[in-house]
Amino acid sequence: MYDLLYKELRLAAHPSVFVFLFMGALVLIPAYPYGVVIFFGALGLFQTFMFDRETRDVFYTALLPVRKGDVVRGKLLLAVFVQLVQLVLSLPFAFLRTLYLPEGNPVGIEANAAFYGFALALYGVFNLVFFARFYRTAYRVGVAFLTALPPLALGVCAMEALVHVPALAWLDGVDAASLVRQLPVLAAGGLVYALCCVLACRVGVRRFERVDL
Repeated sequence: MYDLLYKELRLAAHPSVFVFLFMGALVLIPAYPYGVVIFFGALGLFQTFMFDRETRDVFYTALLPVRKGDVVRGKLLLAVFVQLVQLVLSLPFAFLRTLYLPEGNPVGIEANAAFYGFALALYGVFNLVFFARFYRTAYRVGVAFLTALPPLALGVCAMEALVHVPALAWLDGVDAASLVRQLPVLAAGGLVYALCCVLACRVGVRRFERVDL
């Protein structure tokens, strides 16, 4: 799988993916919807699949000495790598915001533990819908993206809206007490992400096995 990831990063990943890795720096912008960072991660994956379709990467990878299901696993590994690296790279900017910028984001959620939990869960749902839909044909990237986009958009809107509910104001805090209360949200998001990625892999592999290349 290391070799497959290396191949994906060197040959298959669209250059925009590496730009979007650093979009986590947007959390430094005051009064900004940080859910946009998640959209950039999804957009990078979409552009990579579009690029791979035009270069016939699926067919090329299937010709390599790997199992057919490894074609799906390699792409999912790339998606997981890009999404997790993007979130990790955004952490220093989130700390800088906490230290040097006024607390409170009037637009939506702060860049805190709850935000990262929601981001992981939303990425997981996006991966599940996108991979399950795309590998029905291994060709229709636009249909797969448009199918996965509505759940992602609704989830981002819900995340940004929840912090405006008075009873859930702790989701927007960056103080120590609020961050401790947000840890279960972070853990739940990580669990949802892992489960969705495993399911995305299984469904994608099963459907791709039936595709006649």
